[in-house]
Amino acid sequence: MPIYEYECLSCGKQQEVIQRFDDEPLSTCPECGGHVRKMVSNSAFVLKGNGWYITDYASGDRKKAMALEGKDSKAESKPESKTEAPAKA
Repeated sequence: MPIYEYECLSCGKQQEVIQRFDDEPLSTCPECGGHVRKMVSNSAFVLKGNGWYITDYASGDRKKAMALEGKDSKAESKPESKTEAPAKA
């Protein structure tokens, strides 16, 4: 369940409340009975690292090609098209 933060407009007290998505938001302060407002806070979910697919899950051939090209893992690159000579019969 998500944690919501509320601030009382009368006394200034801030509190965190665990609520379900379908619960009604708080409207009164439990300390003084004043009106509260829901605050916007930072998420605890943070994405960090070099990348997702290219650096972490790319095939071995793709990783080798990136190393040879000297490309930064964050830079976007299009794969080069290969032209092969037709096989002789």
